[in-house]
Amino acid sequence: MKKSVFVGALAASTFLAGTAFAATLEDVKARGELICGVNVGLTGFGMADANGTWVGFDVDLCRAVAAAVLGDPTKVKFVPTTGETRFTALASGEVDLLVRNSTATFSRDVDLKFDFVAINYYDGQGFMVKKELGVSSAKELDGATVCIQTGTTTELNLADFFKANNMSYTPVTVQDDSEAQRQYLAGACDAYTTDASGLASGRATMADAENHIILPEIISKEPLGPAVRHGDNVWGDIVRWTFNALLIAEEKGITKANIEEVASSSTDPEVRRLLGLEGELGPMFGLDTGFAKAAIAAGGNYSEIFEANIGSATPIGLARGLNALWTQGGLQYAWPMR
Repeated sequence: MKKSVFVGALAASTFLAGTAFAATLEDVKARGELICGVNVGLTGFGMADANGTWVGFDVDLCRAVAAAVLGDPTKVKFVPTTGETRFTALASGEVDLLVRNSTATFSRDVDLKFDFVAINYYDGQGFMVKKELGVSSAKELDGATVCIQTGTTTELNLADFFKANNMSYTPVTVQDDSEAQRQYLAGACDAYTTDASGLASGRATMADAENHIILPEIISKEPLGPAVRHGDNVWGDIVRWTFNALLIAEEKGITKANIEEVASSSTDPEVRRLLGLEGELGPMFGLDTGFAKAAIAAGGNYSEIFEANIGSATPIGLARGLNALWTQGGLQYAWPMR
């Protein structure tokens, strides 16, 4: 989900946060726990299950970072945040890291002073409607009511799309995904708009999922990824290289199941650097040489995390698409680990 358009007041506090929280790594180590800002509940990406355990695609990245830094993927406190509260939580230091399907934008980078250190999901804004509406294109929504989250860039994208196509609409504002889905299902709006991945997530939880269609138009670019505060480059590097490690592991065929076997037998220099068998990469930013190995062992490589939470075999049923590796026609391209 792309997000918040409020910037002014938060920008000043974020500037101070960039200097006040320039030692996140030391704080996490001293605390013995990573505090990760996540969604209040988005199936497949971040939610608490029936047992209260947090699960999802974004959640697994938090666990990988905890494993890299603390050697234990369970050492994470998950803090649910809404579209309007997530950036305040990050700026104030309430969370160490925000992994909440948030879009990297100019204002969030420059004005709010956050670093989006990786893109873990390339997405775009779409629309969902009930089949009974008889609509097959978003360009047929002239005069429609549209459920939309407040505090998000979704609002601006929606306005731009309708203006560009000389159409009108009535917004039905909601606070989060759950409310949007309830309002949509109750008939309060003709269409629901958010990131296409969020639409797929919501539809997967509907009892009559087959009666809802996601329209073909994608009206924006939504590069979603983990965010940290400006001014703490070491912490940003750790999150970035934890994510890169998951991608490289997929490239090299390293999985949660075979990682020990690969570590004991591989002669591939990059694999050996990745798994901490050669070189001193981890100590360069204050971690053990085995930081990447621990991150991969936590939940598997990028593909394993994707497929387990949101892939084609799950109710959400997302294809890799743009999120395939670069060797397979996608955009996921890890920097060399050397």
